Amino acid sequence: MVHQKSDFELKSESISLLLDSGSNDVIVKNLFVSIDPYQLNRMKSQSSSQIYSTLAAAINPGEAIDAYGVAKVLVSGNPEFQKDDLVVGLITWGDYSVIKPGGMLRKLDPMGFPLSHHVGILGFSGLTAYAGFFEVCKPKKGEKVFVSAASGSVGNLVGQYFPDGIDIYFDNVGAEMQEAAIANMNVFGRVAVCGVISEYTDSGRKAAPDMIDIVYRRIKIQGFLATDFLNVYADFISTTCDHLRAGKMHTLEDISTGVESIPSSLIGLFSGHNIGKKMVQLADSPIDIGV
Repeated sequence: MVHQKSDFELKSESISLLLDSGSNDVIVKNLFVSIDPYQLNRMKSQSSSQIYSTLAAAINPGEAIDAYGVAKVLVSGNPEFQKDDLVVGLITWGDYSVIKPGGMLRKLDPMGFPLSHHVGILGFSGLTAYAGFFEVCKPKKGEKVFVSAASGSVGNLVGQYFPDGIDIYFDNVGAEMQEAAIANMNVFGRVAVCGVISEYTDSGRKAAPDMIDIVYRRIKIQGFLATDFLNVYADFISTTCDHLRAGKMHTLEDISTGVESIPSSLIGLFSGHNIGKKMVQLADSPIDIGV
């Protein structure tokens, strides 16, 4: 399992900015790329996550690693995208990406916010926090909320949605933290599980909550992915933008620079080195970023 930078190989390859006639490919300059714990799970020789989610598909040694990020179109054979468009979606951990037809990509309107926000608070991390809290946990006035890993990309956002916080447990960690939370939950408590960072490395003990507690306290535990709730995406963007503009929510971002910093950025997630949403900036200057 990946524990050191030597487990990664940084490759340099030439890329042509000319597309073949009739090609629908899109070539982009990567600007910001997300660094997420679940990527480590994709590097395992076998994991159930690789079966049930295309976003968690296995990564074979030698392959470029895809991840959520923001980019700028350089060349497009797809009529939906034009040169210099800002886009967001699945790009690669590298300086440039070639997006094939059917790839997850859409035009990005920054809406006056920094591009990094669209990787974090206005990206999949933000949608995970919003949907997990409001759609899975369904909070009621006066309920108490506990969020594990509240300094991470998702946890710090959930805490802002319900700052008065255990009727609700938003779990990013798993293992002993999950057991302790469930042991202290009220009747009809709800647990939303969006990650188990303590268990991705296979080095820690798996969570084993007391099933008697779950039965007699009628606790509901639900795992979920952000992609389960794309139907609330518009509400999420509207609500979060309003909160940001009103000063009701704040961003917490941990940004490294350069593709060479990606391995240490991923490894650092499992050592508590990040405070907030971890991402890597891949543009060399504000001109590249387009701001």
